[in-house]
Amino acid sequence: MQNPFDQELQDRLVRYAAIDSQSDETAPASPSTACQFDMLHLLRDELVEMGAQDVELTDYGVVLATIPGTAPGPTVGFLAHVDTAPQFNASGVKPRVISGYNGGDITFPDDPALVLSPAEHPYLAEKIGHDLITASGTTLLGADDKAGVAIVMTMARHLLNNPDIARGPIRVAFTPDEEIGRGVSERLPADLRADFAYTLDGGQVGEIEYESFSADRAVVTVTGVSIHPGWAKEKMVNAIHLASKIVQTLPQATMTPETTDGRDGFIHATDMEGGSSEMVIKFILRDFERDGLAAKGELLRQVCAAVQAAEPRAAIKCEIYPQYRNMRYWLEKDMTPVELARAAAEAEGVAPISVPIRGGTDGSRLTEMGVPTPNVFTGMQCIHGPLEWISVQDMATATRTCVTLAQMAAKG
Repeated sequence: MQNPFDQELQDRLVRYAAIDSQSDETAPASPSTACQFDMLHLLRDELVEMGAQDVELTDYGVVLATIPGTAPGPTVGFLAHVDTAPQFNASGVKPRVISGYNGGDITFPDDPALVLSPAEHPYLAEKIGHDLITASGTTLLGADDKAGVAIVMTMARHLLNNPDIARGPIRVAFTPDEEIGRGVSERLPADLRADFAYTLDGGQVGEIEYESFSADRAVVTVTGVSIHPGWAKEKMVNAIHLASKIVQTLPQATMTPETTDGRDGFIHATDMEGGSSEMVIKFILRDFERDGLAAKGELLRQVCAAVQAAEPRAAIKCEIYPQYRNMRYWLEKDMTPVELARAAAEAEGVAPISVPIRGGTDGSRLTEMGVPTPNVFTGMQCIHGPLEWISVQDMATATRTCVTLAQMAAKG
């Protein structure tokens, strides 16, 4: 039997996913890409049309709106981000719906060699009979986080159309640039005006997450000595060789993304560019604990210092910048928002799961800035690549959980 939310969620995600809104870490603007405004303007207009109040698009690229309360209670925020990940092609997305999934391998029309198999993805095997949404094979889908956008919008419309549902004031927010760690402006906590909030940016049904990585980024600049190669003996210092030595000296069998899981952190070289005269290496540093993160930063500095000492004619600069911190540090002081979400999931027949996020959300920054913001499931799977998929019925479960959560918050 189809849930009353299913068709709306399907239509919204298919429509939203087809809009290019990929973020770009190299661009200084906010949002980082002009195409994100296509989503932001659309959501602003849809919120006005459905009757939301206080609808605005801020000058830092966030859509905000109010769903009026019908009972006393705290103001609860629900957030999702409009940008899609820069790690894979996100232009020209062609979403497709697989109705009543039969349990077999899924192939892709634009890349026949690509296969999504339940043998390799056990969660897919649990979705027989569900309606699945994927892309066509050459792009990601963008369910991260347009599934969250669709869920928040569907919840908002439902609450506006049903004033008999007792709930306190609801604030919704759609942010840009979450995928590049720039989704939360310093002004957002005050503008959100929520006592606590939730990001709809999680995966498997039941996930209620209150732990995230702590994160820094690092930029290492290696400046060599440039001279004509024909007269370079004992004079040239090749920055490429030194940059390669830094990467090779760092741990390879441990402390990289491909060798870690669970609560292990890592040092990840994301980009290396330049030439023989100067090279720039970009890293992200991740750990669940502050001291572990600091130790990884110190290790990177030590490696740079050792390579510098071996070649004093070069100049090696290692700069480390904070990104976000594990939201557990603040949420564990008052678990009320987490317990409310767990109770709402249980009321919808879902067993809550709390596992550490091997990443971060806008909630990591918001929590650190004073708005407690755990993360709630959407159903998205295989994100940031061409195998990305989601179940419409999982999205409907998330939507019902959010509606129930809003009611429970008002009851105190």
